[in-house]
Amino acid sequence: MNRRQWIRERTQAWKRFERLVNRVETVRRRRRSAAEVAEFSRLFRELAGDLALVRSRGWGEKLESYLNHLAARAHSGFYTAPAGNFGRLVRFLTVGYPRLFRANIGWFAAAAALFFVPLAIAWVTIQHDPSLGGRVVPQERLDMMAAMYDYDPDDRDRPFFDESRARMGGFYVLNNVGIALRCFAGGVLLGAFTVYTLLANGIMIGTVAGYILAAGHGKAFTSFVISHGSFELTAIAVAGGAGLILGDSLLHPGCRTRIESLRVRGLEAVKIAGGAAAMLFVAALLEAFWSPSGVSSTLKYIVGAGLWLLVALYLGLAGREDGTVASDST
Repeated sequence: MNRRQWIRERTQAWKRFERLVNRVETVRRRRRSAAEVAEFSRLFRELAGDLALVRSRGWGEKLESYLNHLAARAHSGFYTAPAGNFGRLVRFLTVGYPRLFRANIGWFAAAAALFFVPLAIAWVTIQHDPSLGGRVVPQERLDMMAAMYDYDPDDRDRPFFDESRARMGGFYVLNNVGIALRCFAGGVLLGAFTVYTLLANGIMIGTVAGYILAAGHGKAFTSFVISHGSFELTAIAVAGGAGLILGDSLLHPGCRTRIESLRVRGLEAVKIAGGAAAMLFVAALLEAFWSPSGVSSTLKYIVGAGLWLLVALYLGLAGREDGTVASDST
């Protein structure tokens, strides 16, 4: 069988099935006609056969990825039956989102490397030699931020909610939300601005952290950021992964046009970025009410470690209870 001729003969069926999948994802189940369901089932079976043939004959990773992705969307959209808008949201956050995250975990890993590696390098470098910090962040700003953590976190006379720290907490939330949005939106520039944003902000955050620790305020700083940082920093990397997906959809559209690729994969990227926004909302609540609280630093470390573990378990294991794993479909 000639590969090129076979692809040419099957392309129309794939395009028709993709249109049906788009409809399934946007139309309620009770509004699907019997003819649509029958055609969907037939084309779905044909697609499964096509995918098996492409895999067995090694007819190209791009073609296999396109068919595999289409099959995963079809399965998720057709066999999921949320009861309503709220039920749909709950199921997406508890099941659909972690599956979608794992299906695109390679992009998250790339974004995490671009963000956390320079953060760690800058942190260690500046903590070892604080004089270098002024080359990255204005010295006045570094001194101001270090002064914000010039307190004993275990001082029992310290108020539960300090107004100055709350203002700084609000600044951090807005700043990190802005970073996440730039990481995601920068994907439309072929991912270049996403890469720049991740690298630049990783270096900046690492510089600030290293300088504060070098100034002797490590206990106050780490006990303050450990809890909300689990959601906040992870969300930045997740948003960066979504931005990289946008960039890749334009660079490697596969069997689609670039506009079609951006529309289809862009929807996934938006969903992933939406999950990052939810994580930032949780981080904002923690930063406003828990991080500046007067509880002991030991308890904050315990809770913070638990929250980092919770985030890892949620993204890595949630949604596996019915035996399906998103990453298995890639």
